[in-house]
Amino acid sequence: MLKRKEKTGEIPSLGMYIHVPFCSTTCDFCAFYQERPSKKGFDLFFNGLEREIEHFSQNRSFSTIFIGGGTPGLLNSEQLERLGGLIHSQNLSDPLEWSIEIAPSEISIEKLETLSKAGVNRISLGVQTFHPQLMKELGRMHEVETALQAYSMIRKVGFSSVNLDLIFGIPGQTLEIWQEDLAQAVDLQPDHLSTYCLTFEEDTALFIKLSKGKVKLDPEREITFYEKAWDFLPTHGYQQYEVSNFAKDGHICQHNLNTWAMNDWIGFGPSAATQFNGIRRKNFANLEKWAQQWNQAKGVEFEEFEQLNAAGLAHDTITFGLRMNRGISLNGIARKFDLPLACFKPVESFLDQLQNEGLVEKNDFWRLNKRGRILADAVAREMPVLS
Repeated sequence: MLKRKEKTGEIPSLGMYIHVPFCSTTCDFCAFYQERPSKKGFDLFFNGLEREIEHFSQNRSFSTIFIGGGTPGLLNSEQLERLGGLIHSQNLSDPLEWSIEIAPSEISIEKLETLSKAGVNRISLGVQTFHPQLMKELGRMHEVETALQAYSMIRKVGFSSVNLDLIFGIPGQTLEIWQEDLAQAVDLQPDHLSTYCLTFEEDTALFIKLSKGKVKLDPEREITFYEKAWDFLPTHGYQQYEVSNFAKDGHICQHNLNTWAMNDWIGFGPSAATQFNGIRRKNFANLEKWAQQWNQAKGVEFEEFEQLNAAGLAHDTITFGLRMNRGISLNGIARKFDLPLACFKPVESFLDQLQNEGLVEKNDFWRLNKRGRILADAVAREMPVLS
């Protein structure tokens, strides 16, 4: 087991992620594992999930829970209640934050009240855009009015925190349309906003369009979209805390922070990833294969399995930490993973180089400045390994 030293002496946060794989249709940009809903599929999912949670939870206390997909909102109220019961059966304490992703077309007051009663206190609503034509470009199935009605229902039920997901860089999207999307989102006054640049993942409908020349990449245009959000949202009460994430006071996503800090989390469901006790692994991205192993006596198998070491985790903490506005403390990371500061010399030299190039600022923490955040992915790729 990896040793970690926490300044407070507290046990690091433990997160739970549950992947609900069902989708009635596939959005053109989505590369996440999914299955069409069916009675057989639901039975496989819940039976497998019950056994997996019993096996790995072992009466632990999860500080954050995140239910994603897929489309978790495809589950009916009875199924959502069952899901909540499975979680409560093994979790020793109430989580600080319990989030679920919801698509606007799948929301009802009955479902929301079931979620609230179960303990969910944060809803992430996948709006993506308020522009009808761009919704079609993304393969989204809801109308603008559906998204607005869904948001109204969420607020009526009274969840503590609400996030809206927005996407930019969509084919046909202009900077003016992006400004309109941001303004409409701000008018709704959610507690949190996530603004993601559209990516063209292999085997998605958008990637096929790209490979056929029907759409084109435009990195320079994407930069202007980034900068528009970074300039606009902080003037409307949303402080940027990560390249793509903005929050009102007290509404930063704790599950994300836990993950980016390389604290442990356990993933449940087909394709779910886990990082726990020095192991990083991924469940089979196949509902039947994942579920069937829980009905067999042999040991559990995984699609991916990696033994981690302290230096590798520290490296990941650095690259993810630099995406956050707070930045990183190399001293703090060294203490957390019980590593000598000498290991960080290559990293410090690289950060000095970035500072000379005008990409990084240093006070108590190393931080990427605005120009540096544009290049955050490139910085992560070039970050030296610890010596």
